[in-house]
Amino acid sequence: MTQMVEATDRLAERLISEGQKTCAFFEALSSDQLEQALYTAGAGWTIRQALAHFVAAEAGFRQIMEDILAGGTGAPEQFDLETYNDKHVAMLADTPAAELIVQFRFQRQMNINLVQKMTSADLLKTGRHPYLGMTSMQEIIQLLYRHNQIHQRDIRRMLAGSQDQQAQPGDMHGVS
Repeated sequence: MTQMVEATDRLAERLISEGQKTCAFFEALSSDQLEQALYTAGAGWTIRQALAHFVAAEAGFRQIMEDILAGGTGAPEQFDLETYNDKHVAMLADTPAAELIVQFRFQRQMNINLVQKMTSADLLKTGRHPYLGMTSMQEIIQLLYRHNQIHQRDIRRMLAGSQDQQAQPGDMHGVS
């Protein structure tokens, strides 16, 4: 049981450190870089819109986790992840990057606070995530920081010119 409690501490620490890295990453980008096209599939996103996606995803993950903690099943079976992403990114379309970073920090801190209150039994609870399907709370929390890492990797590659065209979201594009 102590190992699981330590796991909640490790998960919270990982959310803290990865959240700090995400903020530093976006703060280091120029306004021109932020407006570069990142993804061309679907609605297509700029780098700034990917940051908006991070803000929306943090809130979405928390809704799922809170539902599971309250005894629910998580995301509804018919949940359309692409529609959710498109809608929420569009809602933040005119938000400056600096404000998105502030919102990301706030949303991430809310998730950190939630994880820090979890027990070992909470980490074992299962529920539905729109990308992972039925899975454990621990895996949902791990996906919360891995999701951003995947998108940031895409941004780095695109900015480095390692791809001939804009990045195409890989297996993780639909992860929120």
